[in-house]
Amino acid sequence: MALVKRTKKAENYFGQVVIGPPGSGKTTYCGKVYNFYKDRLNRKVEVVNLDPANDNMDYNPKIDIMQLITVEDVMKNLTLGPNGALMYCMEYLEENFDWMLNQLVQIKDSYLIFDMPGQVELYTHHSSIKNIFEKLEKLSYHLCAVHLVDSHYCSDPPKFISTLLLSLSTMMQIALPHVNVLSKADLLKKNASKLDFGLDFYTDVLDLEYLLDLLDDGPFTKKFKKLNAAIVGLIQDYSLVGLIPLDVKSERSLLQLKSAIDKANGYIYGSGEERSIQALLSCAVGARTESERFDADYM
Repeated sequence: MALVKRTKKAENYFGQVVIGPPGSGKTTYCGKVYNFYKDRLNRKVEVVNLDPANDNMDYNPKIDIMQLITVEDVMKNLTLGPNGALMYCMEYLEENFDWMLNQLVQIKDSYLIFDMPGQVELYTHHSSIKNIFEKLEKLSYHLCAVHLVDSHYCSDPPKFISTLLLSLSTMMQIALPHVNVLSKADLLKKNASKLDFGLDFYTDVLDLEYLLDLLDDGPFTKKFKKLNAAIVGLIQDYSLVGLIPLDVKSERSLLQLKSAIDKANGYIYGSGEERSIQALLSCAVGARTESERFDADYM
C-alpha cells in the first residue's frame, strides 16, 4: 500500500460508479455516457471496467480488470461457479488495490466512469467493493453510485417493491452518494397503459400504501399481509429512494441524469468550473442553473 501513502490528497477527482442487476443496461449506459460527455459536453472522460466477465464492451476502457483477472480463469483454475468466481475476483482486486491505483493516478483531469459487475450480492452485503471505494474516497475521489434497474419491474408490484428494497439496501451498504435510475424508460412510456399508476408514482416513490392494496390482493402475496406492510413501512420510513427515468437514446434524458449526478458527486461545485453563488444555491435547493436551462433548451 506504499502507493496509497504517496498519492497526493490535494487534488480532487470526480466520477460515477455504475451498478445494477444483470441486464439493467450498465455497459450500454457507460458507452453512451462516455460518448455523450466527450462529444457533446466536451468533458474529458475515461471508462474503467471493473467487471471481470465483461465481454461486450462498446468502449475502450482506460483501465480493464480483465488484464488482472477474469471470471473465466477463476472458474477454470479454482473450480468455482460464476457467482463465486465473481466474488473472488472482487476480493482479488481489493487485495491488489495498488494495481488499479497505479493506473488511476496516471489519468489526469478526466472524469471517471466505473463499469461494475452485475451480481447484486456485491452491493448488498459483500464488503470488497465497499472497501475499494472507501479507499478511493480517502484519496479525494468524489464518486457517486448510479444504480440502474430495469423499468419493466414497474409493471409488477412485488417486483417493484423488491427493486426499492434492493436500492435501499445498496445505498446503505455502499455508502456513496446515490442516484437510482429506471433504465429503458422509452419502453416504459410505450407501455404506460399497462401500469397500475402514472409514471410519477414510480419515479417519485409516492404513497406506497396504494401498492400495498395491490400486494394484499395478489394471488401469491395476499397471504403475507403483515410482511407486505412491514416492507412497505420500512421503505417509507427511510424515505431515501427516488428514481430517475432514463432513455439512453435521448440526449435530453442523458442531460437530465448528468445534472443529478454532478450534484450528487460534487462535480458541479468542485470541478474547477466557474460557478456563481446564485447557481450553487439554486443547485442546492433543486432548481436548474442557468447553464442547465441553456443546455436543456439547446438540446
